[in-house]
Amino acid sequence: MRVLLTGSEGYIGTVLGPYLTDRGHDVVGIDTGFHRVGWLYNGVESSPAWINRDIRRVSVDDLRGFDALVHLAELSNDPVGQLNPQITFEINHLGSVRLAQLCREAGVQRFVYMSSCSVYGSAGDEYSTETSPVQPLTAYAQCKVLVERDLGGMAGDAFSPTFLRNATAFGASPRMRFDLVVNDLAGHAWTERVIRMQSDGTPWRPFVHILDISQAIALVLEAPRERVHNQILNVGDDAQNYQVREIAQIIASTFPGCRLEFGDSTGDQRNYRANFGKIRQVLPEFRCRIDVERGARQLLDVFKAVDMSPELFGFRGYTRLKQISHLLETYQIDGHFFWIHDLSRP
Repeated sequence: MRVLLTGSEGYIGTVLGPYLTDRGHDVVGIDTGFHRVGWLYNGVESSPAWINRDIRRVSVDDLRGFDALVHLAELSNDPVGQLNPQITFEINHLGSVRLAQLCREAGVQRFVYMSSCSVYGSAGDEYSTETSPVQPLTAYAQCKVLVERDLGGMAGDAFSPTFLRNATAFGASPRMRFDLVVNDLAGHAWTERVIRMQSDGTPWRPFVHILDISQAIALVLEAPRERVHNQILNVGDDAQNYQVREIAQIIASTFPGCRLEFGDSTGDQRNYRANFGKIRQVLPEFRCRIDVERGARQLLDVFKAVDMSPELFGFRGYTRLKQISHLLETYQIDGHFFWIHDLSRP
């Protein structure tokens, strides 16, 4: 299958591109390049060819000849989304819908959209299924809901979307992110030998390794169309619903000499658990292979290999908000997050 992968140079895309290629797919990437500086280690032997372009400037001609598009290229995560909610909606909602419309016009039949379990917001003790009410608490999560709604309405004989509501991602990637819970706590455990929780750690959250996300994407692409057509699938495993304090305890036990400090119950209001029964029914081959404990050991091995210092851990390229803020403050991107190519212009 010929696949166009948006966000190919990001945290997941850097791992996903070679993963799909190894499964026999012909992959081409597209990425605007905001986060190319966040390279932590050489962890892939080869990457797909990629086009340096903002998804808002993709044309129909760019899309012709592809069988499927996997869409990762949005502003992620919640803090970046709140930096400028209007631009978040412009890119994540309107940009994604426009891209899907162009795919339909270009004859790209399959569209795999990276949604998020964060749409469940503060569901509390209930296990959220794909039919549960959504409670998006941020611009980032609100856009996910809007894209699911609008692309679902476009589904038909010539256009088949699938929506993957991923649990909170974790795991080592050459283009690393340290603004994700597991990766962030592991970084502090390595560099400071202490994990300071801003909250009491009681909220629930589901987690999934980026290689298991990659597996789910590949299986959707390879499944019979009728099985995944216009389906919403939670991506993760029932056993990987954790309280955040459990995550901290796993990491503290993995990193020698690390201690834990907990805060109070204020702060992040997201609190949800997800049910992952549907993905096992729709994609029976799907199994999460890497739990948080194994992922923490993987991160420890990487940190040892690169001899990660506090300065390296704190580098802006590994945190979405820091990097986007830097590009704005240094006038490399404008107020609509387009590159300013002539930096000498007054």
